[in-house]
Amino acid sequence: MPWDEGLVNSLVYDKPDPSEGRVVSYVQAVNEALALALDSDPEVFVLGQGVDDPTAMFGTTKGLQSKFGSHRVFDTPLSEEAMMGVSAGAAMNGMRPVYMHNRPDFVLLAFNQLVTHAAKFHFMDNGQTTVPMVVWAAIGRGWGSGAQHSQAIHGMLLGVPGLKIVMPSTPYDAKGLLLSAILDNNPVCLFEHRWLMKKDGVVPEGFYRVPIGKGIYRRRGGDVTIVGASHAIELGMQAATQLAGEGIEADVIDLRTVKPIDEQIVLESLHNTGRLVVVDTAWMKGGLCAEIGCLAAEKGFPDLKAPVVRIGLPDVPAPAGFTLEQFYYPDAARIASAVRGLVRS
Repeated sequence: MPWDEGLVNSLVYDKPDPSEGRVVSYVQAVNEALALALDSDPEVFVLGQGVDDPTAMFGTTKGLQSKFGSHRVFDTPLSEEAMMGVSAGAAMNGMRPVYMHNRPDFVLLAFNQLVTHAAKFHFMDNGQTTVPMVVWAAIGRGWGSGAQHSQAIHGMLLGVPGLKIVMPSTPYDAKGLLLSAILDNNPVCLFEHRWLMKKDGVVPEGFYRVPIGKGIYRRRGGDVTIVGASHAIELGMQAATQLAGEGIEADVIDLRTVKPIDEQIVLESLHNTGRLVVVDTAWMKGGLCAEIGCLAAEKGFPDLKAPVVRIGLPDVPAPAGFTLEQFYYPDAARIASAVRGLVRS
């Protein structure tokens, strides 16, 4: 199927306009992608703890087992490493598993199979073996789950060759990127953000793909570049709207894929603005913030008019209390303040 570059105006950051097309929830968009993949390819199957329970993985797998059968959509034991190994083995033998986790924290239990095996098989036999599997998880925050159930781990996986990592920010991209991930011939980690699941957006019916590895401008402006993915883009758009009222115009770049990063779009924008703010839903150190900052230093240094600013989580575990969470997680006000400091310095 041909690539679709996405509907730039059909975002979750404002109330979607029904005149632009069919409006559905983020959860429904993910559910549609899974149903389309299951219906079009008998080798696709969906597994994970709770995919068939009443909550249906935040609703994303609702109704799939009754439609496609328990042999293709099924619950799994509390044994993440074993099930990741089963998924990798099935993928190596021509199937396309979508292994779903409630939270990325549980993926940590399966790093050996994911990092040591699934990501490397294609390179160990000169490309003869492919491992077409998707590892899906929803980043959590904001309901008191604390340090062990609120982790965003995509930064840990940026240095693992053989993996791709996608992080949608809209219902449109959630559907299109998931379909691209399922069709990819090697492992793709897809990290959703739980807060985005409360949003609606314009999503076409039927099959379409959003390209892995290609970012998109969500807003154009000449004063500063704001880069991020997932829920960070919603915050960046809120900040950019506020700043526009003050006469500061921002490029907002939605990476959509954090591995591989679309370097071209970042450097193109930096060349035009000279200022860069990187926003992430994970820790600042050693993750996406650091990687984009390094990209600017290595390949965009002549264009920089000011130091790169990183906005992400501080170097401490997530708190469980509501009050502390307000200081821990980035927000639009913090992004706007950082941009003002860059532009007006």
